[in-house]
Amino acid sequence: TVALNAEVCRHAPRIIEEGNRLGWEWMGHGMTNSIMHNDQPEDEERGMIAEVVDTIAEHAGAAPKGWLGPALTESHNILDLLAEAGVEYVADWVNDEQPYPMTVRSGSMWSIPYSIEINDLNAFMYQGRSPAEFGQIIKDQFDVLYAEGETSARVMSICIHPFSVGHPFRCKYLDEALGYIKGHDRVWWATGHEIVKWCREQSG
Repeated sequence: TVALNAEVCRHAPRIIEEGNRLGWEWMGHGMTNSIMHNDQPEDEERGMIAEVVDTIAEHAGAAPKGWLGPALTESHNILDLLAEAGVEYVADWVNDEQPYPMTVRSGSMWSIPYSIEINDLNAFMYQGRSPAEFGQIIKDQFDVLYAEGETSARVMSICIHPFSVGHPFRCKYLDEALGYIKGHDRVWWATGHEIVKWCREQSG
């Protein structure tokens, strides 16, 4: 699942074409990372969300079902406004390894796991982790969640930014960590919307 600034659709359409070819799910991520969602009037924020949803739908072929706020920002109204716009899940609440339903004025909304810790930007830029350490962190996180998943399903979100982890000296260790995970049975490589759909089916 790709958190997509809608402006990318207009300025780098080849990214959208290639992502569609690869079967990526597009998750709304504001128009740009320079416009936060925090203190806009409700009508203005509603218009901002509509522009993001409509732009992605026009260029990618389908409206986004998920949302990640730029810099994880949210207003007091945004969950209601996102549900109103047809968005079904958000990834801004980094507080659990299991999805859960949220209360909105109309429609429905789910929170699905995102991560600040299993996140290349945080690891490299703010924690000063080495690429090898980041790879081991991913493996250690997986080991614990995989064991917990024996009795209750867990979601492991690995949050990466190509301009950060994509350097050869870093992506080597990401590839190793992903290969380690792939070496285990009973792992589901799911999109955000697939996770929400499964949770809805389980909860009725």
